[in-house]
Amino acid sequence: VQLQASGGGLVQAGGSLRLSCVAYGSVNSINDMNWYRQAPGKQRELVAGFNTVGGMTNYLDSVKGRFTISMNNTRNRLYLQMNNIKPEDTAVYYCHVQDRWSKVYWGRGTLVTVSS
Repeated sequence: VQLQASGGGLVQAGGSLRLSCVAYGSVNSINDMNWYRQAPGKQRELVAGFNTVGGMTNYLDSVKGRFTISMNNTRNRLYLQMNNIKPEDTAVYYCHVQDRWSKVYWGRGTLVTVSS
């Protein structure tokens, strides 16, 4: 599986941004698709996750109510709608998938910079 993320950029605090991730390859083997982020000097953290088997989602507490993860019907595109963005959301955002054999794949990150 190959992943290509896009949609990052510079946004003012309170604004919105939508990240996209396209998966290529054995997309039917994907169980979970997730967004991670890594801010400067901090560890990478899970922001939002989507389980393709049950359709369940989960979110980092600090983004609940502001971010929404979704997937298209063909399960090859993952989105992260980011609303009411805060300066602390500044990070490189990574698309991540885990397939049915627990193998994980990472895409290149897309940088989100929030100005206050």
